[in-house]
Amino acid sequence: MIWGVFFLFILLLLALDLGVLHRKDGEVSFRAAAAWSAVWLSIGLAFSGVVYGIYEYHWFGKEFTSDHHGGGMEAALAYLTGYVIEESLSVDNLFVIAVIFRTFGVGVAYRYRVLFWGILGALMMRALMIAGGVWMISKFSWMFYIFGAYLAFTGTKLLTSADAEPDVESAPSVRFSRRYLPLANGFHQGRFFAKENGRWCITLLGLVLVVVEATDVIFALDSVPAVLAISNDPFIVYTSNIFAILGLRSLFFVLSGLVERFKYLKTALAGILIFIGVKMLLHAVLEVSTPVSLLVIMLMLALGVAFSIRAERSDNSA
Repeated sequence: MIWGVFFLFILLLLALDLGVLHRKDGEVSFRAAAAWSAVWLSIGLAFSGVVYGIYEYHWFGKEFTSDHHGGGMEAALAYLTGYVIEESLSVDNLFVIAVIFRTFGVGVAYRYRVLFWGILGALMMRALMIAGGVWMISKFSWMFYIFGAYLAFTGTKLLTSADAEPDVESAPSVRFSRRYLPLANGFHQGRFFAKENGRWCITLLGLVLVVVEATDVIFALDSVPAVLAISNDPFIVYTSNIFAILGLRSLFFVLSGLVERFKYLKTALAGILIFIGVKMLLHAVLEVSTPVSLLVIMLMLALGVAFSIRAERSDNSA
């Protein structure tokens, strides 16, 4: 029952977002984006209270107790930690999406539409990936070490290439689409499909959507195992992921001009991935509690932002 209520709530929010508040394409102002980012952030954080009630007072049955013997507080902390991990890693995703829009020349009028439908695709893909990850860990305990090694490797790779800008044109999704899919010329007034020479084709905006979806899958390969290191409860992992990515559209318009100014944020994200990877690799001999994990992650993010602001001030004063 809880899954049905959750999905109904998400669909209502998305319908309100697209059908009422953003019925027409157009540039999203910084003020509106900031207001909506605050709304999504408030909803995501407030849901931790719902998680507490579900696991502490068994609002939807006693089956929501098996993986969190500490009760509602432990479950709520696991949700908040997963939410912070996903939200922080999503900032790097926003940087890549900004590069994608710039590469294909997507105007501000069409960016919100791409981001909205990209979120819908992410809702389904994350569900499949989380279900698969939980199943693999439950059936094969050694997968926990595989996930840990992968996160540590990814974090190290990100640390050594923090200043590199992704080459969108050489991405596998772009090369595959250009080679095998019928592509139309231009944006065709913001449509994803259009008829050219008597056949249906994917427009340039449709190609951008394909690339954005493929990018989300790549980032999910980091974020999903990272949250699984905190909890293997499907409800906590999925809800923390979804509430974090729901606010990405508005957050993009808030940070689109600021992301590149946080030059040390990628270094902080790399540190988070390495920390979680090492935690997974050593979980049999060293147990790191959820509150400690949350504290370490928040500290790394704060340091990344602080050093970025300091570096920017030094550059401006030079």
